[in-house]
Amino acid sequence: AMSRRTPHLAAALVGAAALVLSGCSGSGSTPPQRDLSTDVPFAACTPQLCEGSIDGAAFSIKTPKTWNGTLLIYSHGYRQAQPSPPEFRPVETSAQAASDEKTAATLLSQGYALAGSAYASNGWAVSDGVAAAEGLHDYFVKNIAQPKRVLVWGDSLGGLITQVVAEKHPEWVDGAAPLCGAVAGVVPNMNLALDLSYAVKTLIYPELTLTGYTTYEEAVKNWTEAMKRVVAAAQDTKGGGTAKVLYIADLVDAPSQTETFDGASVESKVKATVEGSATGLGYATFARYDLEDRFGGNPSGNEGVDYATRISDSEAALIDAVTPGAVARFDAQMAAGERVKADPAATAKALAEGGDPKGTITRPTITLHTAADPLVIVQNETFLLDRYTAEQAKGAATAGLVQLYTVAPTTYPESPGAPYGAGHCNFTSQSRVAVIGLLNDWVQKGLYPGSSTIAAAMGTESGYTPGWTPGPWPRTEQ
Repeated sequence: AMSRRTPHLAAALVGAAALVLSGCSGSGSTPPQRDLSTDVPFAACTPQLCEGSIDGAAFSIKTPKTWNGTLLIYSHGYRQAQPSPPEFRPVETSAQAASDEKTAATLLSQGYALAGSAYASNGWAVSDGVAAAEGLHDYFVKNIAQPKRVLVWGDSLGGLITQVVAEKHPEWVDGAAPLCGAVAGVVPNMNLALDLSYAVKTLIYPELTLTGYTTYEEAVKNWTEAMKRVVAAAQDTKGGGTAKVLYIADLVDAPSQTETFDGASVESKVKATVEGSATGLGYATFARYDLEDRFGGNPSGNEGVDYATRISDSEAALIDAVTPGAVARFDAQMAAGERVKADPAATAKALAEGGDPKGTITRPTITLHTAADPLVIVQNETFLLDRYTAEQAKGAATAGLVQLYTVAPTTYPESPGAPYGAGHCNFTSQSRVAVIGLLNDWVQKGLYPGSSTIAAAMGTESGYTPGWTPGPWPRTEQ
């Protein structure tokens, strides 16, 4: 999901909250022979043929006038299981064949066939998303045509689903493009959300419930009150609240930029931190309610986590400049707090069904992430790369992984906000189209995407920054 930018902090929090809760691997079978056809026959789309429902999930297929033989299967991002704060809009259940209409129109004009669907359930519905992609592929083959190539792509939670599908089905997936994906998987990301809520409880809001919500309404109430306390703390420079907010953000490697706030001043950095906290606490409260219900308990914990090691010297210097001596005091409070124990059965179920990419990449894969993502932190890509490197060493990962990053301008106005590079899935349409084109050329023609080729495809207004890489995943204890 993509946010719209708003100039004021309160409105920014609303936008942030609205977008919050916006497998087995193959052994590397031989890729299909490269087919350079540009005009592949297919059954013409009609509403009866290209729109409908498969196993309870609405689907949509869009075909071009002249088909290049490539089918793109899109997996959408997180959709709320229930109407969520602050606007409590009805939940979304419609099919989605691409990230946005402009990107879809461009891809269709370039000859791609598009397919996408809703999932049988909302929430952390990774297993349903995988099933939707499988069903859609089978339906397309039986009713439209046999593709020459199948590329899977998706945003956010859909990026995680994309990676799981690619690892599970090398027999029909030819390439993968997870965009802004939660590719570290469900447990590491929920562990990080727990770190955030534990820190808010320890330093700002002692009454915050961390796990085991009995009702959705209880979870929403906890989020609402927690955000009131975080906003108030952020404004309390003299009383140490501002330092607490900065400390909490640094614990979870939250970026100091968002789509709305450029982080160029301490004031802007604090506002960005609060906006990021709104998204993270959404994961930790009303999204957690859905997730614990889905997996039969709490899959995340923080026993044995040493939070003091998370704060770098430069981060500590800024926090202590705001409130002298704050870091040592906060470290001691974090160490003394009551820790949370994960339910092993829930953890096992989450790993089995909620997305746990192994990095066993046997098909060309291109990822794309904003450098400053307050919802799905960019270090998800480091996590995936580490797993891929380990699988490569074992000979299990037999195809390449190319990871692209877009970086926001140093400064930008709160409205309209960052044009790219900061915010969740805040890419230009050209960037999205470029990734698909680069991946298709890699699969179809064997053209590995080098930096100059990537730069030309991405364009000068995308924020693409060759050589930029994220830091390590924040938590060493997984």
